[in-house]
Amino acid sequence: MNLATKAQSGQRRAGRLASGGAIREAAAALFLEKGYQATSMDDIAAAAKVSKQTIYTHFANKEELFSNLVMANANRVEEFVGMIGPTLEGAGNLEAGLRQLARRYLAFVARPDAMRLRRLIIGEAGRFPELAQEYYERVPGRAYDALAAAFRDLQGGGLPRVDDPLVAAQHFAWLTLGSPLDRGMFHPIDSAMKKLDLDRLADSAVRVFLAAYGPSSGR
Repeated sequence: MNLATKAQSGQRRAGRLASGGAIREAAAALFLEKGYQATSMDDIAAAAKVSKQTIYTHFANKEELFSNLVMANANRVEEFVGMIGPTLEGAGNLEAGLRQLARRYLAFVARPDAMRLRRLIIGEAGRFPELAQEYYERVPGRAYDALAAAFRDLQGGGLPRVDDPLVAAQHFAWLTLGSPLDRGMFHPIDSAMKKLDLDRLADSAVRVFLAAYGPSSGR
């Protein structure tokens, strides 16, 4: 292969990658705005400024494109998982570490784009039950498991009352996330989040959590 042919091949690959990104971006915006059923491949092609045939060089059909978008976003949970240990270890004490962790957890989950994606997945769970289950296992389930592992390390010390780390992790998650998630599923997302004092909610969640699991808790 001569240099000219190599250059042309590289340009085609670069163009294909660029078109793939444009397709994903356009599809994500349309799915979130209109839902899966109301979004056509023609709509996506027009928004991405590519031909419909170009879309089919990347994705076999709309279902594959939708699944690809959902699972690509699922990988973002690793950002939160990666901060759990350093957040708890870097704080001056357990309560301060849990407060920082709750605030970061809430900020991560209550992003408008994440809330819209959650709405979309829940809305399409009947159409894509396996995809919804896989997303649950890889995102909320992954976060629960990572929190449980951190709380297991604190058993008998900072959190002496943790008999079941996974249940404690779920309690921590829902004390922290429950109210904002509930509001975000039923209200316009941007305005709903602006009305919430997320740091205050996170701090109050930690106080309740430590009342049940902390050193001074009773039974």
